[in-house]
Amino acid sequence: MEVRLRQVRAHIERFGTYWHTTRELVHGARVAWRNNSRCIGRLYWRSLRVRDRRGVSGADEIASECVAHLRETITAGRIRPTLTVFHPSAPHRPGPRIWNEQLTRYAGYQVGSGVIGDPRNLAFTERVRRLGWAGGGGRFDVLPLVVQAPGQAPRLYELPADVVHQVPLSHPRFDWFAGLDLRWFAVPAISNMCLEIGGICYQAAPFNGWYMGTEIGARNLGDTGRYDQLPVIAERMGLDTSSERTLWRDLALVELNVAVLHSFERVGITITDHHTESHRFLAHLRREEQAGRLCPADWSWIVPPVSGSTTPVFHRYYHQADLRPNYVYHPEALALARGDLPGS
Repeated sequence: MEVRLRQVRAHIERFGTYWHTTRELVHGARVAWRNNSRCIGRLYWRSLRVRDRRGVSGADEIASECVAHLRETITAGRIRPTLTVFHPSAPHRPGPRIWNEQLTRYAGYQVGSGVIGDPRNLAFTERVRRLGWAGGGGRFDVLPLVVQAPGQAPRLYELPADVVHQVPLSHPRFDWFAGLDLRWFAVPAISNMCLEIGGICYQAAPFNGWYMGTEIGARNLGDTGRYDQLPVIAERMGLDTSSERTLWRDLALVELNVAVLHSFERVGITITDHHTESHRFLAHLRREEQAGRLCPADWSWIVPPVSGSTTPVFHRYYHQADLRPNYVYHPEALALARGDLPGS
């Protein structure tokens, strides 16, 4: 250990930075997942697969590796937590950057006073259209990747259809549900967080786990600022929407989440539910405490957005701590994903 520390100090003094060994990178990436206070699925942090692509910095190659990441992370429906790491930033030279919030996201189009598609991505969609993307004008158009190599203009790349794995939604009891033509993609691969390990910043380091059903049903499709499907589902269910006291939103929300879990299970793609994952998180917490480690957690992210008080994670408080290594959001990355692009 002391020999390695001397090597690192010598490299920092000479070059202003240093290079992680493969072992350091893999361990650091896994510990970064373990330290992330917003993730409920950390029980499996040791299983993270790390694809070391630090020798890659060109936009074409990065886009190709992102496609390979999506292709390799799912096998016969089974999703494996995966991270792909590209060239790090160095003094006076930033690393490459992926503008997208996630490798897969749906476009949003302003049409009159309404929105077709995902309202979250309205500004980003408009920016990529200015960069040359045509867009199809549909509800579930997959956005292109926007990759920017150091010192170069951003470039657009369409994702091949076979790596997106879109799941059409149906319901185990309501035959009409499939007619709503809802869907969601299988792999949530976050691509605008920076992996920070030992002072080194990897701006381009997309990683994925698998979905918890409420992320899709309660938030992506249910939120009023997203696809806002609860009024539509409530109407088809014949619910009384004249008053909030009928709890029509709650009834529709539960059935939407039932549909998400049913649909992913029907096609054999990995997904988890909020009750199961809450118990798994407390198992992780116990393991960390037994190992003598602090387990930071953000209550507002750990408690699921559906039936929070019916899950065991609701009934306790957690340590708030910002540990390193970690996956962190940088302000400029958040701005790019919002569509607040340079020169706009």
